[in-house]
Amino acid sequence: MVGKSSGFVSDKDIAGLPAPATGNKIYYGTKVNGFGVRVTAAGARSFILTYRIGRRQRRMTIGSYPAWSLASAIKEAKELRKKIDTGIDPLGEREQQRDAVTVDKLCDIFIEEHLPKKAWTTQRDYKQIIDTYIRPDLKHVPVADVDYMHANKIFRKVSKSGKKTAANRVMSVMSKMFTEAQKMKLATINPTKGVEKNDEAKRERFLDSAEVTRLIDALATLEDKQAANIFRFILLTGCRKTEALAAEWSMIDLSDGTWTKPSHHTKQKKVHKVPLSAPARQLLADIVAEQGSEDVRFIFPAKFESTKPSTTQHQGHRVNVKNQWAQVLKSAKLKDLRIHDLRHSFASFLVAEGMSLALIGRLLGHTQAATTHRYAHLALDPLRAATERVGTIVSAKSGSSNVIDLRKELK
Repeated sequence: MVGKSSGFVSDKDIAGLPAPATGNKIYYGTKVNGFGVRVTAAGARSFILTYRIGRRQRRMTIGSYPAWSLASAIKEAKELRKKIDTGIDPLGEREQQRDAVTVDKLCDIFIEEHLPKKAWTTQRDYKQIIDTYIRPDLKHVPVADVDYMHANKIFRKVSKSGKKTAANRVMSVMSKMFTEAQKMKLATINPTKGVEKNDEAKRERFLDSAEVTRLIDALATLEDKQAANIFRFILLTGCRKTEALAAEWSMIDLSDGTWTKPSHHTKQKKVHKVPLSAPARQLLADIVAEQGSEDVRFIFPAKFESTKPSTTQHQGHRVNVKNQWAQVLKSAKLKDLRIHDLRHSFASFLVAEGMSLALIGRLLGHTQAATTHRYAHLALDPLRAATERVGTIVSAKSGSSNVIDLRKELK
């Protein structure tokens, strides 16, 4: 449906244009010939330019509102008009550009321009997903031709291989890639939209007292002493593995007993200062003594200089303890335990000591209360113990010599 000329002069006017009952309607402005706003029945608004090249009428979308302001859309329309007046078809140019850019090229652009903004571990994981799952199936397909069927095919393929969580991650990375492609006007849709992801069960793996003892004993016998200290450091501080590996001595104040993590080292991108326990300070003091008087930047420096592109960017700190962790698990006879579960265990120890979730969240560096709330159910045991003590006191005060154990009675 084509509308009449409209005198919209501000963004407020654009927002106030009425939506049609069905389909879409175009309201033309007066600033640039053919410039208008398309409004759909759902209320979506986008700036368009209608023009002729020879005998052929063309209509191209400039951008959606409010991502584009009226002023910026008018400026773009004027630039497009200059091209049209010289015989250039801007929509044809855009279509040729989209057809020329394959998914393989989009992957390169995404890695070069978008990933450097992410943490190095995220960069590593994204690259692995792109090279393992996205490039092989879509390498030669034009970005503009990729649709839901392509994305869903990859998703089902990965899911059927038994990697349901990985399938979800592939869709997340692919979605981010095509969001960037839309910004560059290489794609008009995000093909992952509508793909129903697999259900993921939240992991709740914590070490009990017996497992902690076996873990500590296994660390004492690990041949790689540096790796053992990394695992001890994580267990004593509750930090993330990446934070431990990249920790620098300049962040540590042993006299004050604090660790100040700079914003670029934390997941929440904020400075995070935490106190260090006496055992954690002793561990660091032992590491200092072992390193000697050498000017060492990292607490856990790399043992050798790597030639791999994925590790040389880390400027000298340890990046991989995967094999050492496997050895520890085997020695301690522990199953289904990730390094990250040491962080969860640290939180569970605090809960067992009756610490509040708010305090635990501050120690772990959580910015969302919901993130810490996963440990709420663990707080029931200390609460139950507290109520049992109150019950005993009240019963004693009331003169009753018989304390009824309701758990036994209910059985």
